[in-house]
Amino acid sequence: MSTRATLIYDGECGFCQGAVSWIRARSGPDAFEFLPCQDPERARRYPEMPQAECLTAMQLVLPDGRVLPGEKAIPEILKRLRGWRILAALFRVPGTGFVARRVYAWVARNRYSISCALRRSSAGPSRS
Repeated sequence: MSTRATLIYDGECGFCQGAVSWIRARSGPDAFEFLPCQDPERARRYPEMPQAECLTAMQLVLPDGRVLPGEKAIPEILKRLRGWRILAALFRVPGTGFVARRVYAWVARNRYSISCALRRSSAGPSRS
């Protein structure tokens, strides 16, 4: 049985693509499969997952078939990253789930604006 988890994300979102690149750089080759929500393969393999759901929040499908949406996926993702496992334990601290849910929801709602702002800041100051 595979131990690989499938991370479903918004493939048209620069912020989400950046997060996938960050995760890929810190995980082993067999830790994740990355699947854009818009990919027809996602709909074929996970027909019970509405597209609106995976465009609203990332979905982590574990090898046992459980699906962890949004902020609930973060500790499991961290457990699978080299050097980040200890941070996953912080999600067991009382109140962390409440804060993570709020922060994740804000980031998810504003991810396109965040992507644009990050692109502008990485381009450097504009010259007039």
